[in-house]
Amino acid sequence: AAAMAAAAAGFPRWAATPIGARAAILDRAAECLEAHRGEFLALLQIEGGKTLDDALSEFREATDYCRYYGAQARSALTEQQMPGPTGESNVLRYRGRGVFVCISPWNFPLAIFLGQVTAALAAGNAVVAKPAEQTPFVAARAIALLHEAGISATALHFVPGDGTIGQALVADPRVAGVAFTGSTEVGQI
Repeated sequence: AAAMAAAAAGFPRWAATPIGARAAILDRAAECLEAHRGEFLALLQIEGGKTLDDALSEFREATDYCRYYGAQARSALTEQQMPGPTGESNVLRYRGRGVFVCISPWNFPLAIFLGQVTAALAAGNAVVAKPAEQTPFVAARAIALLHEAGISATALHFVPGDGTIGQALVADPRVAGVAFTGSTEVGQI
């Protein structure tokens, strides 16, 4: 509940951050990830049980997500002038919806985790991120790195725990959206 309240309070400031600035932060996040590649490869192997090849592939995918969603924000979310058949001025503007809860699986603890989180952040949403209970250290380090890259601590919150934590997060009335990757059974709940 505290994380949801903090994210809701931090949402307006993050949503007001210009799209170009949000995209630049995601680019910096990719650079920060690359600067800590060895650390993440070790975490993916130790905590996630990945082979070196699998850890490297997942690491590359994670950095690609940061860059991809930064690029998408620049190209797809920028203000657009729309045609006005009677001469009026019509402008299409995108905005964040609020607090997104991102729940990621154990089998891709960095790539899917960062894919969900960076997509929501790029769109101007605040995020409460809950990784799989089996891989909290990978996610905790990724969150710290996103903060280091410039994502406001008020816009991005980390909540480790088991399924009861996830249930409490998605049941919170402040939730504007959920990004979930996991079992069909849990997804249907």
